[in-house]
Amino acid sequence: MRTRNILWPTDFSMTASHALSYAVEMANLYKVGLRILYVVEQLSGGENFQVLMISTEELMQKMEKVAADEMKKLLAKLDTDLKVETVVRRCEENNIAEQIVKEADKGDIGMIVMASHGRTGLSHFWHDNVSEKVVAQAQCPVLVVK
Repeated sequence: MRTRNILWPTDFSMTASHALSYAVEMANLYKVGLRILYVVEQLSGGENFQVLMISTEELMQKMEKVAADEMKKLLAKLDTDLKVETVVRRCEENNIAEQIVKEADKGDIGMIVMASHGRTGLSHFWHDNVSEKVVAQAQCPVLVVK
């Protein structure tokens, strides 16, 4: 862990931004790099997008471009001397947790630092819990920040 990079998956939410400070702190502590990952969810139900006058593929490409632009804005605000890498991945099977784990398994990630969605009660059961799935599947340590 102490010589391998930190992976910070983000959805650009306030909760994810809060986890970024922990990721930066851990990366500074161990003097390693930071990889920022955003996963673009595959759109489902293509028939719902026929009104848009663009294909589902074109819409996905635009979403990836928006994510890349958000990454640039994020990097501009990030005040650190760390080596920072940004990655935008497309999630073909609508399994964001699996994409995060795949990114971590590439060999140079020693820890994943990510946000919890913070849902409780019935809301917790109705929505996928990406952080729980990552904790269950990841081979490296995972720090989940509330």
